[in-house]
Order: sequence, then structure tokens, then C-alpha cells
Amino acid sequence: MLKNKRLGWIALFSLVLFGFIFSGCSGSGQAVKVKVGEVTRSVFYAPEYVALEKGFFKEEGLDVDLQTIPGGDKTMTALLSGAIDVALVGSETSIYVYQQGSDDPVINFGQVTQTDGTFLMARQGEGKVDWNKVKGSTFLGQRKGGMPQMAGEFTLRKHGIDPQKDLKLIQNIDFANIASAYLSGTGDYVQLFEPQASIFEKEGKGHVVASFGEESGHLPYTVFMSKQSYIKKHGDTVQKFTNALQKAQNWVQQHSPEEIADAILPYFKDADKDIIISSVKRYKDQGTYATDPIVDDTEWNNLLDVMSQAGELKEKVPAKAIVDNSFAEKAKSSVK
Repeated sequence: MLKNKRLGWIALFSLVLFGFIFSGCSGSGQAVKVKVGEVTRSVFYAPEYVALEKGFFKEEGLDVDLQTIPGGDKTMTALLSGAIDVALVGSETSIYVYQQGSDDPVINFGQVTQTDGTFLMARQGEGKVDWNKVKGSTFLGQRKGGMPQMAGEFTLRKHGIDPQKDLKLIQNIDFANIASAYLSGTGDYVQLFEPQASIFEKEGKGHVVASFGEESGHLPYTVFMSKQSYIKKHGDTVQKFTNALQKAQNWVQQHSPEEIADAILPYFKDADKDIIISSVKRYKDQGTYATDPIVDDTEWNNLLDVMSQAGELKEKVPAKAIVDNSFAEKAKSSVK
């Protein structure tokens, strides 16, 4: 009888202990919160929304809190201050921080787009642009020092146009108001992202006559990045985040513009589905969406050339200083 009682207590103790261990494991398996700030809400960032909508972040045990922080300077301020953990922004911003001599530099770890995302829109004409007609025109550009403007100037110079001397270049309009300024009659040409370019074409307000993405070549244009201190402390989280990005990039490569549009439409609630499809197709056709998160040396050096020509590069920053491809390389090799 005593023996049976002892066995009963042992069994009960084992159950309690098992329950405690199980409950501890369950707690440690809770999703890790990651605060992400994107520089704008754009079809340009389709892989990010695919990763969210298809549950790729959740599969990796992450709870991603996404917020839009308009402007590269504001997004970087939020990252440096700790208001967000990860930023999706142009890689030139990490170079600006590095040039200021930060003791906690911003590290690029996951590339999302590999070309510029803007298009040259003309009020008149269809087909390819005659760059000779652009010379001497009023050109509604983007913010000085930002990647769209630098890629635009790089392209103009390639075609023998000095942006500062051969154009009436307008750069004093906020990013959010550029499209409406063009609509109101400002500029002969404008540099626009999708879906605004497709919207204006559909409304007969202008015609896309060139792609700055095709013209300026491959660049680490938009990249997920974080402070070096965050990456050192949360390397496992950064790896899981990059794995989810690779899953999304694979998915985007394997699916049609129509399927991608269906996936990302919840992030563009008031948008015309046909416009989203048109925008995704344009980006997909020109290879804008990176196929993996790796920032390669050729892309990085092209970025430095673009920034140097724009007069925004104080020194040639080696990729190894602020690019960490270890997470991307592991994701590429392990995620199928």
C-alpha cells in the first residue's frame, strides 16, 4: 500500500514537472516582436508585403509590426533612436550615417530591390524618349541626396545632360506632393514611382517614356538594415527575418503579377487592382525585385559611382564596413 502511494506521488510529481517544462518551452516559443519602419508604402516593396501576407515572418517565429515613416531621413532617425528595430530604406542612408562617424553604424543585411523604381513621364509622346528633347526642359525631380534623384541624375549625365546646367530642375517639392504638382501643370517631365505612373497613363495625363531602373543598372536600392548593436544582440532574429525575406523573394519569382497583386492588395486598400497588376508587372519585367537578399560588390560599387557623380560621397565606403551578407548567404543556401 505504501509502495503504491509512493509510486502515485512519483507519477504526480513527474506530470507536474513535465507540465512545467512544457509550459517553459511553450513560452520560449512565443513570437519575437520586430518593429519595422518602411520609408514609404509602395508596390516597389512587394516582397515585404508578401512576407507578411503569406505568413513567412510568422513561420520564422516573428511578429512584425510594420509602420510607414515618410522620408529616408525620418526613417533613419527612427532607427538610430531605437523607435524601430529594422528599417527598409535606401542603402545610401547607411552611408550617410557612416560618413558622420557613428560608433554604432547601420548595417545592410537584406536587399529587397536591386534597381531604381522611378520612371520618366512625359506629357506628350509615346515610346522611347528622345533625350535631346529633355535637354532644356523643366524637369520635376526628387529630393536632393535621395536615391531616386541620384539615379535620375546618373541617367541624365549618361545621355549628355547636365542636370544642374541643361535643365530647369525643380527639387523643392515634398515627395508626397510631386505627383499632384505635375498634375497641376508643373514640369514637362517628371520622375515617378509606381503605381502613380500607371495611374497617370490610364488617366491620359502622361506617358512613361523611360525607366531609370533600366538606365542606372543594378544597385542595392532598398535594403533592410539595422544598427550594428541590434544585430550583435539579436543575430538569431535577424537570421529568421532574412529567411522570411528569402521565402518571399522566391514566391515573387515563382508567381505572376496577377497573383502578386492579389497577395499585396490588402496593403493598398483604395487601389485599383488593374493598376497594381500593371505596376508589379513593370517592376517584375525589368528585374527590380531582388531574387535573394545578398548585396553584391558590383551593385555596391555602382551605388558608390552614382553617389559620387551626385557629389554626395565624401569617401569610398567599402561594402565590408556596413554590409553583412552572412544572414543573406545562409538564407539563400537553406531556404528553398
